Amino acid sequence: MAANWAPSTAELPARAEVADHAARRRRAISEQFKSERLVIPAGPLKVRSNDCDYRFRPHSGFAHLTGLGVDHEPDAVLVMDPVAEGTGDDSGHHRATLYFRPMAGRDTKAFYADSRSGEFWIGTRPTLPEFQALLGMPTADVTELEVAITKNVGESSVGGTSIRLVRKVDENIDALVDTARYNTAQNPDALDFGALDDLDGKLAEALSELRLIKDAWEIEQMKIAVAATINGFEDIVKALPRAVAHERGERVVEGAFFARAREEGNELGYDTIAAGGNNATVLHWNRNTGTVNEGQMLLVDAGVEADSLYTADITRTIPVNGKYTEVQRKIYQAVLDAADAGFAVAVPGRKFREVHTAAMEVLVDRLAAWGLLPVTAEVALSPEGQQHRRWMPHGTSHHLGLDVHDCAQARAELYLDGVITEGMVFTIEPGLYFKDEDLAIPAEFRGNGVRIEDDILITANGPVNLSAALPRTPDDVEAWMAKLS
Repeated sequence: MAANWAPSTAELPARAEVADHAARRRRAISEQFKSERLVIPAGPLKVRSNDCDYRFRPHSGFAHLTGLGVDHEPDAVLVMDPVAEGTGDDSGHHRATLYFRPMAGRDTKAFYADSRSGEFWIGTRPTLPEFQALLGMPTADVTELEVAITKNVGESSVGGTSIRLVRKVDENIDALVDTARYNTAQNPDALDFGALDDLDGKLAEALSELRLIKDAWEIEQMKIAVAATINGFEDIVKALPRAVAHERGERVVEGAFFARAREEGNELGYDTIAAGGNNATVLHWNRNTGTVNEGQMLLVDAGVEADSLYTADITRTIPVNGKYTEVQRKIYQAVLDAADAGFAVAVPGRKFREVHTAAMEVLVDRLAAWGLLPVTAEVALSPEGQQHRRWMPHGTSHHLGLDVHDCAQARAELYLDGVITEGMVFTIEPGLYFKDEDLAIPAEFRGNGVRIEDDILITANGPVNLSAALPRTPDDVEAWMAKLS
């Protein structure tokens, strides 16, 4: 089986555009953790069922620091080894090495025998030299990883090297680090693993906070993801006649978007919400087993993940037959006005949480005007009130990037209580959700859920709507749908 195969003729690739950006990110992390070894796993393959694996996606912190996306680095680990201050990569304090399990090539027995890593089974993937050329970073076989992680481990007070690990990504790496810590501790029985978890958590926190500000390369990737997502929404509108005729029309909608995600990107950024009628009032509806009916609205929350793993996150609520009813338009306009109020305060120097506050002031005003609130608008907006949350229970914004809810481990003072800063990318997505079974509201409102969500880039001159090419106003949505039908 291993004989008579042509030799590989692949040439070394040119250095990737992302390599310099990834190097700067590693340099920033190096500054925060001088003299400590940093271990950032990509993660292993995950079994879907029996001997079938899910498509691989690396941990976002690993992807950010290496620049690697798609599916070719299961079991890889980035190790940033401490060196004398200023003598490391880019005059930093660490030297980074990517440890990787090379493809079992044509010159190995595993080429045919190993269905997980054999080239015969899963095709060619970059070699260690190719990755080194692509990323501008040293690479090594994963068989050398144990020594790289455990050498000189110990308490710094006695000349050892302490480790910080991104935990719960790869159980084998967790065990390796914990064992090294235990074996080298002066008093293993007194080792406080809770404190070590906190120490590791600080690394995960720092990696999350590093992504709060996107660099130029990341912004371009976000634009790619958004453009593909907009194309996916057009596919949805074109698929509506088939969706209306199908007993599981929401699945038709979901499938139309998924096809675009795989055609133009790597995957979905998250499971698509395709919610017709009352299902649109279920915030995390992604079973998508319902019908799509004339006269109802369809809420679609979807995003394409680019090959770089950056994702869009856009929501539109469209009339299935192409025309909003009077009540639907009234609800939709309220949500749109709330979103626009959020846009108005999404400028450098304002607090992130002010976007939500501005949107809620509009929605509470409308709910009060419609006679739905049991209290005044002022009382509802107070911390003790919040009666409007019956119909708008979620936050208005979240950061966006490698994760759909990006930077989620960042400290509150830098996220929710943080200052809006040039280079941030986040969503603005107010909504109103009136359930069929809600007897506190008039019947005409029931069964209608509306959310409008756009992806915003903060510039020195204010917010730029990356998803502006997808119509937002009710008139524009109707005209757009008519053009596509």
